[in-house]
Amino acid sequence: MDTPLWPRRAPAVHALSSASVPRPDVVCLSHLRWDFVFQRPQHLLTRCARLHRVFFVEEPLEAEGPARLDVHFRQGVSVLVPRLPAGLAPAAIAALQARLLRQFLHEHRVKDYVLWYYTPMALEFTRHLKPKAVVYDCMDELSAFAGAPPEMRERERDLLLRADVVFTGGQALYESKRHSHANVHAFPSSVDVDHFSRARAPQPDPADQAMIPRPRIGFFGVLDERLDLALLSAVAAQRPDWQLVMIGPVVKIDPAMLPVLPNVHYLGPKRYEELPSYLAGWDVAILPFARNEATRFISPTKTPEYLAAGKPVVSTSIRDVVRTYGARELARIADSPEEFVAAIEAALCEDAAERLRTVDTFLAQTSWEGTWTRMYRLIDAAIAGRERGQAVEPERLSEPGVA
Repeated sequence: MDTPLWPRRAPAVHALSSASVPRPDVVCLSHLRWDFVFQRPQHLLTRCARLHRVFFVEEPLEAEGPARLDVHFRQGVSVLVPRLPAGLAPAAIAALQARLLRQFLHEHRVKDYVLWYYTPMALEFTRHLKPKAVVYDCMDELSAFAGAPPEMRERERDLLLRADVVFTGGQALYESKRHSHANVHAFPSSVDVDHFSRARAPQPDPADQAMIPRPRIGFFGVLDERLDLALLSAVAAQRPDWQLVMIGPVVKIDPAMLPVLPNVHYLGPKRYEELPSYLAGWDVAILPFARNEATRFISPTKTPEYLAAGKPVVSTSIRDVVRTYGARELARIADSPEEFVAAIEAALCEDAAERLRTVDTFLAQTSWEGTWTRMYRLIDAAIAGRERGQAVEPERLSEPGVA
């Protein structure tokens, strides 16, 4: 077997020393903020950080004074937040980001590194970099989201030309991207079973949920344009004895658009560590997504998390949910308000013991550890491909001008 260029983690003594085989750093460019919601990037990159230096570069924030780069340490990852003056043109923003990042990499001796993209828009300030490999983890079809920059699709085409390996956040997204690159792999989001299975044990309710009557029908996640607000309103109106518990931040929609009924409760965002305690007090977990361009390719991370928590799941007909969970009878699928109400009623009455046996058999085949291990091997192969000169060289891409 060839010696891996990207040394793998061993349970005890590793066969390769960092002196003989340097471990490349990872520079991740993300549209998501590290402290916003703990999801796919955090699960993967905290595992990466066990052996590698990881730098997570967020989108810039406006601030007074000269441009600077704030650095925070989170779960073993260095989080870099550009702080830029207000009112700059896009070209000036890109130039400042490029300069700040270049200075940071130089000062911290980041020479051998992998570039890991979550947003193609980061190409605007990273075209000049010369990594050992380029990873594009395409977790969503960002061009379909509300407020997406009009040049998003063009930047993604550029990134696909530059990337050595592409991961997708689900099967539907894989089928959309597989003809756009020669090295695309589907990696649906996984689950930390040990974390969410804590919800199966009896425990006290969190204070802001304790006074809500049962039965409780719950959702956690970002409250945005992907939710079917009309469906939520109709279900709450049809069954005023049910309590709908909604957990998560409101993003990209006017909070005034959210249904306001006595039995709909918005508890705001919660920390990842708190989610099992909220799930423990639910009777059914739901995925009330609209069927629109923003949800066409999603593969909701929360589906296996709900299942690991021991909750029955009702979802609208999101393609990846239907194929992965509905087809295995791990989730009920319904779209109209009447169908959704009927599905929740059935979930409230089902045999929990039989459901959990089926769920646990399925979940035994998936974990973030397994997902990361498979990704790791593909990145190792991508680095090897670069070393053999079998990849597109980034030198052909020019660096943005310096403001």
